[in-house]
Amino acid sequence: MQAIAPSELIINTRGAIYHLDCRPEEIASTIITVGDPDRVKEVSKYFDSIEYKNQHREFVTHTGYLGKKRLTVCGTGIGPDNIDIVLNELDALKNIDFETRTIKPQLSSLNIIRMGTCGSLQREFAVDSFVAGTHGLGLDNLLNFYRNENNEEEKQLLQAFNTHTQIHQRVTNPYINTASPSLLKLFVKDYTHGITVTCPGFYGPQGRVLRLGLAQPDLIDRLTSFSFGNYRIANFEMESSAIYGLGKCMGHHCVSLNVIVANRISKTFSKDGNAAIENLIKTSLDNIAGSSL
Repeated sequence: MQAIAPSELIINTRGAIYHLDCRPEEIASTIITVGDPDRVKEVSKYFDSIEYKNQHREFVTHTGYLGKKRLTVCGTGIGPDNIDIVLNELDALKNIDFETRTIKPQLSSLNIIRMGTCGSLQREFAVDSFVAGTHGLGLDNLLNFYRNENNEEEKQLLQAFNTHTQIHQRVTNPYINTASPSLLKLFVKDYTHGITVTCPGFYGPQGRVLRLGLAQPDLIDRLTSFSFGNYRIANFEMESSAIYGLGKCMGHHCVSLNVIVANRISKTFSKDGNAAIENLIKTSLDNIAGSSL
């Protein structure tokens, strides 16, 4: 098998991958991702022990044990472009031999669980409540740079979404991937299930108006009113679709868990966003601790 060139797989002088600055032995098989690098320590403080702490630029990674479960929590920074870096490098740490720079003959799967914040797109999904994304629907274009095959349900859902929103004719080329069923089933009680939409920005791409006008001013209404069978769009944020899409292409298991800090329909915002994310972290870690992961 041909070796991957140094320009494509960048390994630093301590044998760690470039952006994450992690060596293969420094990550677990279950990864928690958080957007805010400062949130990494808010997750790892619940670990019983910490083996490794790594940081390079905005990418902060802690690996340790919660009971007998070895976990890694990784701060990705904001946006699909950062997820492209993090998911590719986590996969490389698991599935590429750094000595020979070749893909391992036996590939391994990671469990990747995002814990983040989001905006609700349904009036009844109140601030401070939790959403587990059944699908990651991307308005960001990242997966359009990769070969991404959809199953029949995903194709039908995406076609219905494009017909309903017409966003594919005016703004972007949406894509969709489904959450890992084995992970999603761990987060049922206390979590609303629905489609999570990922946007490539916080203001215009999420329908916010400050000084600039919008190319599609009815986007929020179109997202809120969309349904496909039993599925509705529950929320939107800035990372999930990239995690779902890249994770599926690489053979990993992914789910996105978010606490609602803003309800875009009722125009309300959490009175204590830090307490809300803390509650999500504690509840989700309890579920992970009690699982078979």
